[in-house]
Amino acid sequence: MSFASPLFLWYFLPAVLAVVLVAPRSGRNVVVAVASLVFYASGAGGTTVLLLACIAVNFLVGRRLEPGAEWPGQRERRRWLLIGVVAFNLTILLIWKYAGFATEQLAVLARWFGGDYPVLQLALPIGISFYTFHHISYVVDIYRGERPALRDPVSFITYIAMFPQLVAGPIVRYREIADQLPQRRTHRLDDIAAGFPRFAWGLTKKVVIADTLAPMVDACFATPAHDMTFAIAWLGAIGYTMQLYFDFSGYSDMAIGLGRMLGFRLPENFARPYSSVTITEFWRRWHMSLSRWFRDYVYIPLGGNRLGTAKTYRNLTIIFVLTGFWHGAAWTYLVWGLFHGSLLVLERRFGWSTAPSDRRFRLGRRALTMLLVVVGWVFFRAPDLGSALGMLGHMLVPDLAGLTDIVSASVTHQRLVFLLVALIVVLLPAGSGTGPFLEAVRTREAYAVRAAVLTAGLGYSGLLVATGTFSPFLYYQF
Repeated sequence: MSFASPLFLWYFLPAVLAVVLVAPRSGRNVVVAVASLVFYASGAGGTTVLLLACIAVNFLVGRRLEPGAEWPGQRERRRWLLIGVVAFNLTILLIWKYAGFATEQLAVLARWFGGDYPVLQLALPIGISFYTFHHISYVVDIYRGERPALRDPVSFITYIAMFPQLVAGPIVRYREIADQLPQRRTHRLDDIAAGFPRFAWGLTKKVVIADTLAPMVDACFATPAHDMTFAIAWLGAIGYTMQLYFDFSGYSDMAIGLGRMLGFRLPENFARPYSSVTITEFWRRWHMSLSRWFRDYVYIPLGGNRLGTAKTYRNLTIIFVLTGFWHGAAWTYLVWGLFHGSLLVLERRFGWSTAPSDRRFRLGRRALTMLLVVVGWVFFRAPDLGSALGMLGHMLVPDLAGLTDIVSASVTHQRLVFLLVALIVVLLPAGSGTGPFLEAVRTREAYAVRAAVLTAGLGYSGLLVATGTFSPFLYYQF
């Protein structure tokens, strides 16, 4: 049940909001918890049992992790209990997400020596990468004494399974939402009024821009190596750069808007990342909730940048190897992570991580950063390393071959117009750049333009959804 599906928009969401409005003030978490489990089960089926098992284990262990909760004479038990529950969460993730990939590599190795090795095939549970990180955040924050453990299982289910962020984020650290869970809703209509425009803007970005570009991008990346050209390679790379941003940031806008309608304030996930002038800045603006999670629970515990230059570079490399593999069990994701990690190390080594003050240099650095990001997305999107390297090779060598018939058929006037609109939105400055497009400038004119865009975009999005011209969010696969 996607946010951009008729089932969600016409039936599920109105029903949930109606119940939220009439339920007792103290009943918000019950409504959200039940609705979230129904939402998840509609797509996950039997793997919902895995989510419930993880919820049960982490909830029961969490209460034993609070400082001062050690049993007499057994102070080390709390530390070992934390290690055990984190290991449990990671083992679940490793088995269901990476066991198939690992056995595939062993099978390839076995064939080299004339043998055979069975490949394990497991269905990837929806959102497992996200709810695993939520569970780890919960137990670690309790262990550190940053927030108390929850005593109410309904509140815990609400945090872990909250349907706006369950399957594709943003990744909400426990300490960011712990204080909101016990609160009773007192301004329900105000919350809905405040959250709906953000939801509508995200729906417009997803359905109107990202889904429109998808067939063109798919045709470019599906082009065989012998038919690939300079034009196809660049069209596919630029198109995917726009598609991914509008798809994923659109989902985040919808999640944040839905969360607000339910009375929660979820963290921001994007801040105009394509405006960055360094790769370091890009990672402060792109998928910010993931960057913050790795910073707080991996990078800083490893020592961060406090243990000298060499270990700082080591820690950055570890973080981006993990970031790459977190996105998927494939060599392309590992190379993408190493690519970005190497760029961050180079920026630190040569002092390029600080943005230049001169406007001319800033424009040049922004163009270079954008180019490097586009190159990285080729590895992220390509089906395998060979295809990625072949596409990048064509991007480096201009030719006059043009487009194949299949790609030409996918490049309609409508898609070219929306690709141009997408480029304008992400490349031109918009106020301070700290909020969603058209929300950064607080003027009467900006409000008028935003209202016009949202009205037209919501109407057009509704028409596209009604006709079935939508696709799953790209980050559902992670």
